[in-house]
Amino acid sequence: MSTEQNETEEATQGLALEPYQVVLRPLVTEKGTHISERYNAYTFAVNPLATKTDIKKAVQELWDVRVVKIRTQNRKGKPRRHKISKGRTKDWKKAIVELHEDDRISFF
Repeated sequence: MSTEQNETEEATQGLALEPYQVVLRPLVTEKGTHISERYNAYTFAVNPLATKTDIKKAVQELWDVRVVKIRTQNRKGKPRRHKISKGRTKDWKKAIVELHEDDRISFF
């Protein structure tokens, strides 16, 4: 009976993502570095299907830190041209993760 409950929970939540599938990469930019030094908040490119709770669990599991707050943004792709053809870059999701004041993440 417990397997049936797990299957129904996954069906209601949607696709269950692993932590390394949720957080795709850290965004290391001037603005992101400033935010991390001043506010202890880090920016990540995340899976567009991931929710704030998925992102929180993934960051806590991958870096062993305490997450205080998460803000997300759905970013639109930019128009691009190559010779005659027109196209767009992919739409993507950005997460700004604020950590507890005692925790830090070191990328380098």
